[in-house]
Amino acid sequence: MNDQIRIPQVRLIDQDNEMIGVIATSEALRMATELGMDLVEVAPTERPPVCRIMDYGKFKYEQKKKQQKNQKQHQVQVKEIRLRPKIGDHDVEFKTKRAREFLEGRDKVKLNVMFRGRENAHHERGREILQQVITALEDIAKVEKTPGMEGGRSMTAVLTPK
Repeated sequence: MNDQIRIPQVRLIDQDNEMIGVIATSEALRMATELGMDLVEVAPTERPPVCRIMDYGKFKYEQKKKQQKNQKQHQVQVKEIRLRPKIGDHDVEFKTKRAREFLEGRDKVKLNVMFRGRENAHHERGREILQQVITALEDIAKVEKTPGMEGGRSMTAVLTPK
């Protein structure tokens, strides 16, 4: 940028993205300084190289913001779906559909079967429900953590998108 451009002639684009044409580098640099901006080489491999008049600090700031936004969008979250041993078939289908949406959104899904009171004696029913959901989602998900008791009152399994 600016004084680091050593080529005698450049193809110039002004701050409004208008093509000015091929001019001397010193003239392009003078135009940029008059506007209080920088002369930045954007296509160094072209002949003559393409330079643009822009505010380089503002350009770098916007690039950094865009990069941070992209990183934020790609953070994987763990979504939790709670189930009970006495859950109905339709409710299981609905929760499975919801888990599928989370997996398609590239999020992990934690399936959690909660046991209360006398339900604690029926851990096999909780395992059956988890297995039913896992088999329904095996086309788009793989099991990261197999169904198992966590604490004394809940059984969990974790699925990740394929």
